[in-house]
Amino acid sequence: MKLIRFADLARKPWKNGGGTTTEIAASPEGAGFEDFDWRLSVAEVASDGPFSLFPRIDRTLTLIEGQGLDMSIEGREAVRLTPASAPLAFPGDVPVTASLVDGPIRDFNVMTRRGRFSHRVTRHDLASGLLTLPQDGLQLVAALGAGPVRIGAASLDLGFADVVAFEAGDTGSIAGALPVLLIGLLPARAKRVQA
Repeated sequence: MKLIRFADLARKPWKNGGGTTTEIAASPEGAGFEDFDWRLSVAEVASDGPFSLFPRIDRTLTLIEGQGLDMSIEGREAVRLTPASAPLAFPGDVPVTASLVDGPIRDFNVMTRRGRFSHRVTRHDLASGLLTLPQDGLQLVAALGAGPVRIGAASLDLGFADVVAFEAGDTGSIAGALPVLLIGLLPARAKRVQA
């Protein structure tokens, strides 16, 4: 497994220049907006406005800090995201505008290039029980708080938005008291294992 410390990462401008984002990981390493297969990032949103367009990209957005974000996605009913909301999946190549509910927010973004990778994002509260890793694809766990976790026999102290990346096929479970996101990245050619 690999631990990525959020506090060690640098901010980058958004694709549309309207804000900043902290890229956590992307594949292939060093890939830019036009050639990544998958990408994880945290954005800080301080004003209303449009999302960047990402042709042939599927996205999932999870609100992790702040009061809320009202999102208008072309072809869908408007939706309000809060820190209690389930992750929201939508295509990156349709127009999206967002309005802050009451002040700045932070969101966690997962993006995959159609035809190369797919993804799934789910919230888990480790205080409610063990999180068992699925056995398909590359699995990543992002901390939505700070504190200790146990992964197998190892103990780690995680900070906010730290990510633990596991190798494809790794098995095991994670215990602790933090809320986390489980992110599964699956190559397009792979078949999902049914639980």
